[in-house]
Amino acid sequence: MPASTDRYRIAVARYFEAWNAREPEALARAVATAWNPLGGYTDLLADVHGHEGIVAVVAAAQARFPGFAFRLTGSVDGHHDTARFSWELVSETGGTPSEEGSAPLAGFDVITLDPEGRIWSVLGFLDRAPTGA
Repeated sequence: MPASTDRYRIAVARYFEAWNAREPEALARAVATAWNPLGGYTDLLADVHGHEGIVAVVAAAQARFPGFAFRLTGSVDGHHDTARFSWELVSETGGTPSEEGSAPLAGFDVITLDPEGRIWSVLGFLDRAPTGA
């Protein structure tokens, strides 16, 4: 696997570690590891910059969907300092995440990385979301 592919894979793995960290200290640590201190996160519902803002967005999503975890679907694709990947929110206990048999949230994100491989920006897109999300 080429080194550049590893760079994207590692950044995305850290991204999911942050989204799935439950304890406040672990979440803050995971965000600091994954994101540049001035990095940002933007999707339909949020536009924040800095570790504190990102931690708040992740914590709010966890509070809205307790018992669920984010996971990668498919592979990570990237070039230069940009990567894209798809994800879904699934039940941590196994079984069916929702009555329809699909995850309540799914989408894809585009990230840019700084020279150290930390996330500079995330642009998030929702493919599926519950009503009112």
